[in-house]
Amino acid sequence: MLARVIAILAGAALCGAAFAQAYPGRPVRVIVPFAPGQGADVAARAVAQKLSDQLKASFVIDNRPGAGGNIGAELVAKAPADGYTLLVGSNGTHAANAALYASLPFDPEKDFVAVSYIGSVAMVLVAAPSFPAATVSELVQMAKDKPATLNIAIPSSTARVVYELFRQLSGAELYPVTYKASGQAMSDLMGGQVQLSIDTLIAAAPHIGSGKLKALGSSSLKRPAALAGVPTLAESGLQRFDLVAWNVWFAPRGTPPEVIATLNAGISAVLASADVQQRLRQLGYEPGAGENPARVAEFVDAESRKWGGLIRRAGIKAE
Repeated sequence: MLARVIAILAGAALCGAAFAQAYPGRPVRVIVPFAPGQGADVAARAVAQKLSDQLKASFVIDNRPGAGGNIGAELVAKAPADGYTLLVGSNGTHAANAALYASLPFDPEKDFVAVSYIGSVAMVLVAAPSFPAATVSELVQMAKDKPATLNIAIPSSTARVVYELFRQLSGAELYPVTYKASGQAMSDLMGGQVQLSIDTLIAAAPHIGSGKLKALGSSSLKRPAALAGVPTLAESGLQRFDLVAWNVWFAPRGTPPEVIATLNAGISAVLASADVQQRLRQLGYEPGAGENPARVAEFVDAESRKWGGLIRRAGIKAE
């Protein structure tokens, strides 16, 4: 009997090893639950392109935006746990949305397994070049002099939470205007329909670089390389302001550990390459350093408590 059990376990191990060696044997769909051009999408495409070369299989980006990322996340949560459907998760899908929404069509903790931490990107407060305030302190004073007369574009749930923290720490009341994605918000900002916006540095950087927008401050504790000359919000008087967007790739719960290990090793190699690091940092994205899945899961759990606590204390709800 014992010999039979050992034989079964050995066979299972061999099957698992064979599966891992064969993976990926066909194209892998990478669900980005946000619109093309947003931070998560741009970073995912940079990683997926190199990962295709690294693992000798196509990693195809599939944008499924809507409901703060919940539509795409639900799709992956209910996909076969075989490693061929992955999610580019975020601080929205896996930290904020459980507190923002009355209910979710998936369980961020139970329905997914962490694959790899891709990196983080600061949010940036931007305005048109002609906007009177040149600094965060000048903006705060303008808002206090004329409360709720300045409007600000909010193109994501992340931007909304960052705005709430800004409001709490500064005492400045702005009038938030909700957008479904960065593109329209940026277009309206540059067209004069709104005066300010909060967005990822990835989405804002090209317009800042071209002079079409000016950056007032970033949400990270440390200045991003792409905004080395612009004070952070913390440096601008909003002490300890540190709230950044991040991305973690997830697979459906139950995906074989061998597949997770293969993906993690492949992504770690991609993130360690000099050209990917340079590309992401030029965009304003700080790449991860190849953390193992267990460490990534711990990070996600801590961020869930951080974002969820802020949202619940502020009473923010999804619209």
